[in-house]
Amino acid sequence: MSPVKQINHVAFVVDNIDAALKFWRDALGLEVTHVEDVPDQDSVVAFLPSGGAEIELVKPTSEDSGIARYLSQYGPGMHHICFEVDDIAAYIKKLQKQGIRLINSDPVIGTGGKLIAFIHPESTHGVLVELYELTQDEPRIRLARARELADRAIARGQIAAAGILAFLRQLSGNEENKGDH
Repeated sequence: MSPVKQINHVAFVVDNIDAALKFWRDALGLEVTHVEDVPDQDSVVAFLPSGGAEIELVKPTSEDSGIARYLSQYGPGMHHICFEVDDIAAYIKKLQKQGIRLINSDPVIGTGGKLIAFIHPESTHGVLVELYELTQDEPRIRLARARELADRAIARGQIAAAGILAFLRQLSGNEENKGDH
């Protein structure tokens, strides 16, 4: 089994993505590359690349989700660090053999269609760690989730929808142009 490939992202829980972007985007100059609704985790996420990794802003969309409980208990701040691996199932088996406590004993589908699994902070000296493996479905799922988020935002009259739509138009143009080359 190959070692961890890289840090993929560091996630921060926020109570307001637009307010958080005033720091991450406006003050630091990081660009928002995509915003995605994650209904099975009752959250909305925004990704801002920096170097070879990303900052992930996570906002709960329901008051009874795990993210909402975390935000209520600890306030806004760092939530987890995510490492990319080639074979998540093999990593899970290796960690289980070493007695590492996992939150997910089997990979689940995460943002963009990635396979993900979380390692419990009890085994990592207090840090929630996520492992992920890319899948072939990720580009298609990421685009579909972003479109759903934009549609809901427009229906609620949210101004942020304009930014999401601009991103989708750009992404759709890039996806359509791929077939031309």
